[in-house]
Amino acid sequence: MITYSIIVPAWNESECIENTLAAIEGARSSLPQSGEVLVVDNNSTDDTANKAQAAGVKVVFEPVNQIAKARNTGARAAQGQYLVFVDADTHISAQLLNTALSNLQNGRVIGGGATVAFDQQLSGFAKWLVRFWNWWSVRSRTAAGCFIYCTKQAFDDVGGFDEKQFVAEELYLSRQLRKYAKKRGQKFSVIAQYPVLSSARKKDWYSTGRIAWQVLILLIPGASRSRKLCGVWYDRSHLE
Repeated sequence: MITYSIIVPAWNESECIENTLAAIEGARSSLPQSGEVLVVDNNSTDDTANKAQAAGVKVVFEPVNQIAKARNTGARAAQGQYLVFVDADTHISAQLLNTALSNLQNGRVIGGGATVAFDQQLSGFAKWLVRFWNWWSVRSRTAAGCFIYCTKQAFDDVGGFDEKQFVAEELYLSRQLRKYAKKRGQKFSVIAQYPVLSSARKKDWYSTGRIAWQVLILLIPGASRSRKLCGVWYDRSHLE
């Protein structure tokens, strides 16, 4: 019986996917529970899918390039009773994965996330933003999109990720799962002691001003439902 499914949405992640999967395998290797890893090829034009298959994981395809759709497609294909969503540029540790699964197995926690660290030294606005996010994430019990865990039953019951959202879909899912947990006397818990290690590559791809402007735009109601207004997440044409 498969206890957990790790779902990795991936759009043109050839440079990252092998290291991410290696980190996942390293985290899984010491755990007693049986699990599976699924990479959701989100209509990649590079060899992301081939590298994932070579790593021995299951690959499913989602033709619509949208993170919420990719995660939901992975969840539908998952066989585990627990779901763990890990971004393709994010590394998890055995301690974090074990804590997340233990939280779910004890029955008191319905799901949650983790605080975030980055693979590059940050400064200025970026450093402040990460500190603020980690503080607010734990305090508000809101998961970062790069690492989310929950029971499959709860995920299905709340309808999964909102596919009307092009970004910030994890905020809406966190809110729905908090409500779901409260009704059942359970919790939605953000793990603070074992941060995920995510890529700071957007700092290299875009100027600080562009990123700050993007964050401000998302404060406008409804902006996260516009693909055009979410260019930092969907426009990599300048990298080609």
